[in-house]
Amino acid sequence: MNDEPAKPNWFERLSTLLLREPEDREQLIELLHKAYERNLLDSDGLAMIEGVLQVSEMQVRDIMIPRGQMDAVDINDPPEKFIPFVIETAHSRFPVIDNDKDDVIGILLAKDLLRYHAGEEFNVREMLRPAVFIPESKRLNVLLKEFRCNRNHIAIVVDEYGGVSGIVTIEDVLEQIVGEIEDEFDYDDQEDDIIRAPDGRFRIKAQAEIANFNEAMGAAFSDEEYDTVGGLVVSKFGHLPKRGDQIDFDGFRFNVLRADSRRLYSLLVEKVVVEEDGADAAAS
Repeated sequence: MNDEPAKPNWFERLSTLLLREPEDREQLIELLHKAYERNLLDSDGLAMIEGVLQVSEMQVRDIMIPRGQMDAVDINDPPEKFIPFVIETAHSRFPVIDNDKDDVIGILLAKDLLRYHAGEEFNVREMLRPAVFIPESKRLNVLLKEFRCNRNHIAIVVDEYGGVSGIVTIEDVLEQIVGEIEDEFDYDDQEDDIIRAPDGRFRIKAQAEIANFNEAMGAAFSDEEYDTVGGLVVSKFGHLPKRGDQIDFDGFRFNVLRADSRRLYSLLVEKVVVEEDGADAAAS
């Protein structure tokens, strides 16, 4: 019979490491990194724990999808107009407005539109779920708890004057914990919003302010309706574009570098010149 004591599992070893009670958040993170160095945590586990700690300090305004990039359904549009838009954007839930994005009257679930294709009696207003309105300052950990308790997946974000400033989903909050898939076009958060690429074109974050874009690019876009380049470009497309989509307007060519199903992140921008035969060509 083997009388040797069983080796402690990883949880017991981690608990032993944490017996020295940390006095602040920095000490807690330091202990977690020591646990990682001793192979008590893998890199994914460490990143998720740090994400949980970060969520408790972040506010909705830090991650919300801005108003300019918010896909919404207008209650005044007929189904044959907005259903193709719903299919193209492929979201599961849509804010429903009455002519103006400040007037959100409810939430439409895409799955409820199956009744339309099934030939059943169809009234969009009767399908709407109540919209939940939250302030920009709400902390993400509180919002996540409310999402779970209320079984709600989307909230409308309002500013201090009651105007709609964007939306936030449970997926947006969870992404802060589990992280997102990065690619070669991702930016460091500390990098400038506008960066000149080696080939002379410009990589621009969608959050870049139009005033700054105008100054850097010698453009003259109005910022009365949209504050950011992303909001302006989405309005020109008429829908949320996908990676690789391209659009030309007002002497510039905008190429989508990174976007997901809910948000535009970055663009590749270059000036275009109109040749004598009317064809556009990229300026060198």
